[in-house]
Amino acid sequence: METRKVQVTGGSTFTVSLPKTWATDNDVSSGTTVEFYPEEDELLLTPERETRRQEGTLDVSGLEDEQLKRAVMTMYVSGFDIIRLEAGRITTEQRSAIRNATQRLVGVEVLEETSGSVVIQDLLDSSELSIVDTVTRMRLIAQSMLEDAVTALIENDDDIANDVIERDDDVDRLWLVVSRIFRATLRSPRAVEELGVSREDCFDFHSSARQLERIADHAVKISDIALKLDGLSADVADAIHSLHAEAATIFEQSMDALFADDTDEANRLGHDALAAVLEIDEYTRKIDDRLRELEPAQAQSLGLIVDSLSRSADYDGNVAETALQKATPRP
Repeated sequence: METRKVQVTGGSTFTVSLPKTWATDNDVSSGTTVEFYPEEDELLLTPERETRRQEGTLDVSGLEDEQLKRAVMTMYVSGFDIIRLEAGRITTEQRSAIRNATQRLVGVEVLEETSGSVVIQDLLDSSELSIVDTVTRMRLIAQSMLEDAVTALIENDDDIANDVIERDDDVDRLWLVVSRIFRATLRSPRAVEELGVSREDCFDFHSSARQLERIADHAVKISDIALKLDGLSADVADAIHSLHAEAATIFEQSMDALFADDTDEANRLGHDALAAVLEIDEYTRKIDDRLRELEPAQAQSLGLIVDSLSRSADYDGNVAETALQKATPRP
């Protein structure tokens, strides 16, 4: 860390010198324009940069299937707009994996292909993405997935169960968008300014989006089990329906708390959600006791469903805690 004294020139202009080492490393010299970004009581300075699309190159030699898919998605989340994948020769299997990865990303398409490279590009303008809108969409999809998964289970409806499983891809795509936006705000003050959301709030939305992605995964888990079960007795169906209703209430309270503009409202909803999580844990134990009376294989499957609903409520509790932190006065 270096310090500088603020001086006054011309009677009204405040000036401060820049560290020479930093200026040299960042090509700042006489006549260079720099950008200032005020963040409450702090002022961030950065050299003026041309707005250009970020390009990245990755050697994919030896990468196959899931490893290659993860590599593409990692480059996307890291903020590259144009991703060049190179190898001595791109195999047919690698091309298939790359196309599969691009289909799991929002706004990304294959731009160019040669024998030794594949170039993919993000066609969306990152400055137009909204982390609030993206998390809101995740909320709606994850909420409907969990509700439909329970419906598929109780009504023994395989079509609904399969639809829930397919929708998981939508949540995963949005989760990667949120991660991309969040990482951009860590790198650039310009990204924060364009987004219109503080870094702390971005962190809170990113953390909550992770919980939504996990809730969607549990909806898929419930749907997978629903496809294997032949039906439920009326009392078990009622118990699971009631458990989901409690979890759904916590979901609403925690997400409403996260998006609340009024701090008092956020605190009230957040505390109500956390209190309800404790109650749902007790209710879950009672259902588990009833399941012991069933045939072992069915009891095990239903126990996994009850566990998924309980874990979903716990994830909602994590969102509620984040909402409380978001509503807390900042130093």
